[in-house]
Amino acid sequence: MSLGKKRAAARRAATAPARRAEAVVGETVDLLHRSGSLDPRKAMVSTAIALSLAVLSLLAVTAFHFPEYLTTPDLRHKYSVDVLRQVLLGGLLVAGGLSLANVILGRQRNVNIGAFVLVLAAVALGGSRVPVGTFPDHTPYIGLDWFILDLLGSTLVFVVLEKLFPLYKGQSLFRFEWQTDMKHFAVNHFIVGLALLIVNFLIHHAFGWLVNSGFQRMVASIWFVPQLLLCILVADMAQYWTHRAYHEVPFLWRFHAVHHSVKTMDWLAGSRQHMLELIFTRVCVLAPLYVLGFSEAVMNAYIIVVGFQAVFNHANVHLPWGPLKYVLVTPDFHHWHHASDDEAIDRNYAAHYAFLDYLFGTAVKSKKAFPEQYGVVGDYMPDGFVKQQMFPFTKDGK
Repeated sequence: MSLGKKRAAARRAATAPARRAEAVVGETVDLLHRSGSLDPRKAMVSTAIALSLAVLSLLAVTAFHFPEYLTTPDLRHKYSVDVLRQVLLGGLLVAGGLSLANVILGRQRNVNIGAFVLVLAAVALGGSRVPVGTFPDHTPYIGLDWFILDLLGSTLVFVVLEKLFPLYKGQSLFRFEWQTDMKHFAVNHFIVGLALLIVNFLIHHAFGWLVNSGFQRMVASIWFVPQLLLCILVADMAQYWTHRAYHEVPFLWRFHAVHHSVKTMDWLAGSRQHMLELIFTRVCVLAPLYVLGFSEAVMNAYIIVVGFQAVFNHANVHLPWGPLKYVLVTPDFHHWHHASDDEAIDRNYAAHYAFLDYLFGTAVKSKKAFPEQYGVVGDYMPDGFVKQQMFPFTKDGK
């Protein structure tokens, strides 16, 4: 081999790692920005699972290192650190096993190399063995733990329900626009903390005069079950009229149209919301609950109920509800709210109690069992998280 060829070979060898790293990053970013369903025959589903678990595992390790800033105080007093360590270890093993198997088999190699590198980074940072010492309990925080646990829990529970009782059989887990909705899911989880701070500020500074300690003690003394049902009713009344305003006031519809632009209904679809709508709705719903003084146990139970229904009502699930469908909001009921069929426009506003829509005359009346199509009429919403956040302020949003 001539000297020139040797030098060229040496240059290629020297730049090969950089080119490989660029390819890994490029294909990973492309997967996250792509808007479309994933083909399981090309190992896209297992690759997405490996990458997702790798990212969550690395985030979890980071939370273990900085619990005072990255975990939610109300949560970290309730869950077991040992159980979370086992969950983290399981995530690392699954992510590492899937990504390594795909690399060996030559399937989506670059993205899986990226996932495996993230797993190695998490392990190098301590993995599931990161020690957690004592730390101050009143520092500013970001609820990273809530995001991780909610994503894992929602995926495990609702994906299983969708596979066991599907409304639309054969609908892909990683369906069209799932990347966009996953970004909404992530960002909006951190916005909830901001909404709670705003509610707390308004209660103590703007609406403090509404608080009556004697009335609050009376409400808090009601037996748990009826108090919870009353709490949900108060919340749903606030939700109903706030939700109805989004549809009937053109300015507010600009923001709510983001939520209605989803064209595939599943457990992730409900996450698509404009940040300002999320904050405004939380303030309108939570403020009266705090003013009325529902007990902490009831408020915690309500948060679980609203968290479950917010996901479940959008899920690709169909069950025989019988007479309950006239009392409680179900996926069948809420799917009609998202439909773009003529009879579904501006109907089914309730979030918990379906009888509110029957009481106020806004329940859907249709001879069809299920809607024919979803999304905003005219399909004018752009795809992509940033574009959807900017939409209300653009000329198209009017």
